Amino acid sequence: MEDLRFLVIEGNIGAGKTTLATRLSEELNAKLILEQFADNPFLPKFYADKEKYSFPLELSFLADRYNQIKKEFLHPELFKTMMISDYYFTKSAIFARNTLQEDEYRLFRRLFNIVFESLTKPDLYVYLHLSVENLIKNIRKRGRDYEQQIDPHYLETLQQGYFEYFRQVTQFPVVIIDTNKINFVDFPEDYGLLKKAIFHKEFKPGINRIILP
Repeated sequence: MEDLRFLVIEGNIGAGKTTLATRLSEELNAKLILEQFADNPFLPKFYADKEKYSFPLELSFLADRYNQIKKEFLHPELFKTMMISDYYFTKSAIFARNTLQEDEYRLFRRLFNIVFESLTKPDLYVYLHLSVENLIKNIRKRGRDYEQQIDPHYLETLQQGYFEYFRQVTQFPVVIIDTNKINFVDFPEDYGLLKKAIFHKEFKPGINRIILP
Protein backbone atom coordinates (compact mmCIF):
# COMPACT_ATOMS: atom_id res chain seq x y z
CA MET A 1 0.00 0.00 0.00
CA GLU A 2 2.99 2.30 0.49
CA ASP A 3 3.44 2.42 -3.30
CA LEU A 4 -0.13 3.54 -3.99
CA ARG A 5 -0.42 7.21 -4.83
CA PHE A 6 -3.50 7.18 -7.05
CA LEU A 7 -6.26 4.63 -6.44
CA VAL A 8 -9.37 4.51 -8.62
CA ILE A 9 -12.61 2.88 -7.41
CA GLU A 10 -14.92 2.38 -10.37
CA GLY A 11 -18.11 0.51 -11.17
CA ASN A 12 -21.37 0.72 -13.03
CA ILE A 13 -24.19 3.01 -11.88
CA GLY A 14 -25.25 1.82 -8.43
CA ALA A 15 -22.19 -0.35 -7.72
CA GLY A 16 -21.23 1.52 -4.54
CA LYS A 17 -18.02 3.13 -5.81
CA THR A 18 -18.57 6.51 -4.14
CA THR A 19 -19.44 4.90 -0.82
CA LEU A 20 -16.30 2.75 -0.87
CA ALA A 21 -13.99 5.53 -2.06
CA THR A 22 -15.28 7.85 0.66
CA ARG A 23 -14.90 5.28 3.41
CA LEU A 24 -11.39 4.29 2.34
CA SER A 25 -10.26 7.91 2.10
CA GLU A 26 -11.46 8.62 5.63
CA GLU A 27 -9.79 5.52 7.05
CA LEU A 28 -6.50 5.99 5.18
CA ASN A 29 -6.32 9.79 5.42
CA ALA A 30 -6.30 10.04 1.64
CA LYS A 31 -7.41 12.91 -0.56
CA LEU A 32 -10.85 12.13 -1.97
CA ILE A 33 -11.80 12.98 -5.55
CA LEU A 34 -15.53 12.60 -6.20
CA GLU A 35 -17.18 13.02 -9.56
CA GLN A 36 -19.21 16.23 -9.66
CA PHE A 37 -22.36 15.12 -11.45
CA ALA A 38 -25.20 16.33 -9.24
CA ASP A 39 -25.18 19.87 -10.66
CA ASN A 40 -24.94 18.83 -14.30
CA PRO A 41 -28.01 20.40 -15.94
CA PHE A 42 -28.02 17.88 -18.79
CA LEU A 43 -28.24 14.71 -16.67
CA PRO A 44 -31.99 14.74 -15.81
CA LYS A 45 -32.71 15.80 -19.41
CA PHE A 46 -30.58 12.92 -20.72
CA TYR A 47 -32.53 10.30 -18.77
CA ALA A 48 -35.76 11.80 -20.13
CA ASP A 49 -34.58 12.09 -23.77
CA LYS A 50 -31.28 10.27 -24.48
CA GLU A 51 -31.23 10.96 -28.22
CA LYS A 52 -31.50 14.72 -27.82
CA TYR A 53 -29.19 15.26 -24.87
CA SER A 54 -26.48 12.57 -25.20
CA PHE A 55 -23.92 14.74 -26.97
CA PRO A 56 -24.10 17.86 -24.74
CA LEU A 57 -24.11 15.61 -21.66
CA GLU A 58 -20.97 13.71 -22.69
CA LEU A 59 -19.14 16.90 -23.68
CA SER A 60 -19.98 18.55 -20.37
CA PHE A 61 -18.77 15.51 -18.44
CA LEU A 62 -15.57 15.41 -20.49
CA ALA A 63 -14.79 19.04 -19.66
CA ASP A 64 -15.78 18.74 -16.00
CA ARG A 65 -13.74 15.56 -15.39
CA TYR A 66 -10.66 16.93 -17.12
CA ASN A 67 -10.76 20.22 -15.22
CA GLN A 68 -11.32 18.49 -11.89
CA ILE A 69 -8.52 15.94 -12.27
CA LYS A 70 -6.01 18.54 -13.48
CA LYS A 71 -6.91 20.81 -10.57
CA GLU A 72 -6.60 18.04 -7.96
CA PHE A 73 -3.17 16.92 -9.15
CA LEU A 74 -1.87 20.45 -9.48
CA HIS A 75 -2.81 21.19 -5.86
CA PRO A 76 -2.03 18.10 -3.75
CA GLU A 77 -2.57 18.18 0.00
CA LEU A 78 0.70 18.28 1.93
CA PHE A 79 -0.15 15.62 4.52
CA LYS A 80 -2.09 13.25 2.27
CA THR A 81 0.16 11.14 0.06
CA MET A 82 -2.63 9.06 -1.51
CA MET A 83 -5.50 10.14 -3.75
CA ILE A 84 -8.65 8.03 -4.07
CA SER A 85 -11.14 8.77 -6.83
CA ASP A 86 -14.58 7.31 -7.52
CA TYR A 87 -14.03 7.58 -11.29
CA TYR A 88 -11.30 7.57 -13.91
CA PHE A 89 -11.19 9.85 -16.95
CA THR A 90 -11.71 6.93 -19.37
CA LYS A 91 -15.24 6.73 -18.01
CA SER A 92 -16.06 9.54 -20.44
CA ALA A 93 -15.15 7.42 -23.45
CA ILE A 94 -16.90 4.31 -22.09
CA PHE A 95 -20.19 6.11 -21.53
CA ALA A 96 -19.96 8.10 -24.76
CA ARG A 97 -19.42 4.93 -26.80
CA ASN A 98 -22.74 3.61 -25.52
CA THR A 99 -24.78 6.80 -25.80
CA LEU A 100 -23.62 8.68 -28.89
CA GLN A 101 -24.29 8.16 -32.56
CA GLU A 102 -21.27 7.00 -34.58
CA ASP A 103 -20.46 10.42 -36.09
CA GLU A 104 -20.87 12.11 -32.71
CA TYR A 105 -18.64 9.53 -31.06
CA ARG A 106 -15.86 10.01 -33.63
CA LEU A 107 -15.82 13.74 -32.87
CA PHE A 108 -16.00 13.11 -29.15
CA ARG A 109 -13.12 10.63 -29.34
CA ARG A 110 -10.90 13.14 -31.12
CA LEU A 111 -11.40 15.59 -28.25
CA PHE A 112 -10.92 12.84 -25.66
CA ASN A 113 -7.62 11.68 -27.17
CA ILE A 114 -6.20 15.21 -27.15
CA VAL A 115 -6.48 15.54 -23.37
CA PHE A 116 -6.16 11.95 -22.14
CA GLU A 117 -2.42 11.47 -22.63
CA SER A 118 -1.60 14.41 -20.38
CA LEU A 119 -3.41 12.94 -17.37
CA THR A 120 -1.91 10.87 -14.54
CA LYS A 121 -2.52 7.11 -14.75
CA PRO A 122 -3.69 5.23 -11.64
CA ASP A 123 -1.40 2.94 -9.66
CA LEU A 124 -4.39 0.64 -9.11
CA TYR A 125 -7.83 0.56 -10.71
CA VAL A 126 -10.54 -1.34 -8.84
CA TYR A 127 -13.82 -2.19 -10.58
CA LEU A 128 -16.77 -3.25 -8.39
CA HIS A 129 -18.79 -5.74 -10.41
CA LEU A 130 -22.49 -6.25 -9.69
CA SER A 131 -25.17 -7.95 -11.75
CA VAL A 132 -27.65 -5.65 -13.48
CA GLU A 133 -30.35 -6.97 -11.16
CA ASN A 134 -28.39 -5.88 -8.08
CA LEU A 135 -27.50 -2.54 -9.66
CA ILE A 136 -31.21 -1.84 -10.18
CA LYS A 137 -31.90 -2.70 -6.53
CA ASN A 138 -29.24 -0.26 -5.36
CA ILE A 139 -30.46 2.47 -7.70
CA ARG A 140 -34.01 2.12 -6.40
CA LYS A 141 -32.78 2.06 -2.82
CA ARG A 142 -30.86 5.34 -3.03
CA GLY A 143 -33.87 7.01 -4.66
CA ARG A 144 -32.51 9.59 -7.08
CA ASP A 145 -35.56 10.61 -9.09
CA TYR A 146 -33.82 10.96 -12.45
CA GLU A 147 -32.31 7.45 -12.17
CA GLN A 148 -35.49 5.53 -11.49
CA GLN A 149 -36.31 4.97 -15.16
CA ILE A 150 -32.88 3.67 -16.16
CA ASP A 151 -33.19 0.90 -18.73
CA PRO A 152 -31.51 -2.34 -17.56
CA HIS A 153 -30.21 -2.76 -21.11
CA TYR A 154 -28.37 0.55 -20.76
CA LEU A 155 -26.61 -0.78 -17.64
CA GLU A 156 -25.74 -3.96 -19.51
CA THR A 157 -24.18 -2.05 -22.42
CA LEU A 158 -22.17 0.11 -20.00
CA GLN A 159 -20.89 -3.02 -18.29
CA GLN A 160 -19.77 -4.46 -21.62
CA GLY A 161 -18.11 -1.13 -22.42
CA TYR A 162 -16.05 -1.33 -19.23
CA PHE A 163 -15.00 -4.90 -20.00
CA GLU A 164 -13.97 -3.95 -23.54
CA TYR A 165 -11.85 -1.14 -22.13
CA PHE A 166 -10.19 -3.40 -19.54
CA ARG A 167 -8.99 -5.76 -22.26
CA GLN A 168 -6.97 -2.89 -23.71
CA VAL A 169 -5.25 -1.86 -20.45
CA THR A 170 -1.57 -2.75 -20.12
CA GLN A 171 -0.10 0.19 -18.16
CA PHE A 172 -1.57 -0.50 -14.71
CA PRO A 173 -3.44 -3.23 -12.80
CA VAL A 174 -7.21 -3.48 -13.18
CA VAL A 175 -8.81 -5.51 -10.37
CA ILE A 176 -12.36 -6.68 -11.13
CA ILE A 177 -14.00 -7.65 -7.83
CA ASP A 178 -17.30 -9.53 -7.90
CA THR A 179 -19.30 -8.09 -4.98
CA ASN A 180 -22.63 -9.80 -5.71
CA LYS A 181 -22.42 -11.97 -2.57
CA ILE A 182 -21.38 -9.28 -0.09
CA ASN A 183 -22.85 -6.07 1.30
CA PHE A 184 -19.90 -3.87 2.24
CA VAL A 185 -22.16 -0.87 2.88
CA ASP A 186 -24.12 -2.41 5.77
CA PHE A 187 -21.83 -5.15 7.11
CA PRO A 188 -18.36 -4.32 8.52
CA GLU A 189 -17.09 -7.87 7.98
CA ASP A 190 -17.87 -7.60 4.26
CA TYR A 191 -16.14 -4.24 4.09
CA GLY A 192 -13.12 -5.86 5.74
CA LEU A 193 -13.08 -8.61 3.11
CA LEU A 194 -13.22 -6.06 0.32
CA LYS A 195 -10.49 -3.90 1.82
CA LYS A 196 -8.23 -6.92 2.27
CA ALA A 197 -8.82 -7.95 -1.34
CA ILE A 198 -7.69 -4.52 -2.53
CA PHE A 199 -4.65 -3.89 -0.35
CA HIS A 200 -3.20 -7.25 0.70
CA LYS A 201 -1.99 -8.51 -2.64
CA GLU A 202 0.23 -7.38 -5.49
CA PHE A 203 -1.44 -7.25 -8.89
CA LYS A 204 0.07 -7.49 -12.34
CA PRO A 205 -0.67 -4.88 -15.03
CA GLY A 206 -3.81 -5.72 -16.98
CA ILE A 207 -6.86 -7.64 -15.76
CA ASN A 208 -6.99 -9.35 -12.34
CA ARG A 209 -10.19 -11.02 -11.07
CA ILE A 210 -11.45 -11.61 -7.51
CA ILE A 211 -14.73 -13.18 -6.36
CA LEU A 212 -15.94 -12.41 -2.82
CA PRO A 213 -16.40 -14.09 -0.44
